[in-house]
Amino acid sequence: MSFADAAQVRSAQTSVPAPREQSAAVQDAVAGLAEVERATRALYEVVGGLDLPSLRGPSLLPGWSRAHVVTHLARNADALVNLLTWAKTGVEHPMYPSTADRDADIAEGAGRLPQLLRADLDAACQRFAAFARDLPPSAWEAEVAHPRSGPFLAHRVPWLRLREVWFHLVDLDGGVGFDDLPPELLEHFLDDAVGQFADRPDVPDARVEAVFPDGRQRSWGLTADSATSPAVSGAAADVLGWLTGRHSGARLNGTAPTLPRWL
Repeated sequence: MSFADAAQVRSAQTSVPAPREQSAAVQDAVAGLAEVERATRALYEVVGGLDLPSLRGPSLLPGWSRAHVVTHLARNADALVNLLTWAKTGVEHPMYPSTADRDADIAEGAGRLPQLLRADLDAACQRFAAFARDLPPSAWEAEVAHPRSGPFLAHRVPWLRLREVWFHLVDLDGGVGFDDLPPELLEHFLDDAVGQFADRPDVPDARVEAVFPDGRQRSWGLTADSATSPAVSGAAADVLGWLTGRHSGARLNGTAPTLPRWL
């Protein structure tokens, strides 16, 4: 049985049971966790096919090898367990002790052999799935905090994990791109990416137009004054890649301004 096959069996065994009556928070968390399972299976397929030279090779993130990305995804799963622990107990558990500790853990893990990298990733993903499965329904409505964006409710934690898995799956440069995202997630991530620029003084006025695979179109303003700004347009996947700093915007129509870091 391959790494991906074994992980898929374990994923099916750790699904969050759906109670007869669910609050809106629980419904949102359960929906997010189902998407995380699907994304994690895709992640395992890519990571399972990476040999040592591939893992040591560069990812799409400057300065990081693919092994750095895989290790980061493992440590992010553990960091989100910290947030869920906070939600469950009411005792503050930050995602990481410090930025320096986070970076040191990633650097250390990136030197591991492929089988150890995959085992670490799988174990961390399973810890997250198991902890989420057993979380009391009321805990999904508890307030926790992200080190950069501040307080939010715990039912959004699965969606944070989903963003990490999909975006860094793209960063692994292993044959998966934003155009492989399910259409509903592509739109969700575009809404999220635009939202990250809201109320920031360093964001240029720009109007963004995206065309989805089904031909539907949507537009967003990056600032309150963007309604009359020249439009930057293109395929939804390419717009998402530009907004999140994965490419310069050369694939888009119109003059794409230089954007600050989105996160």
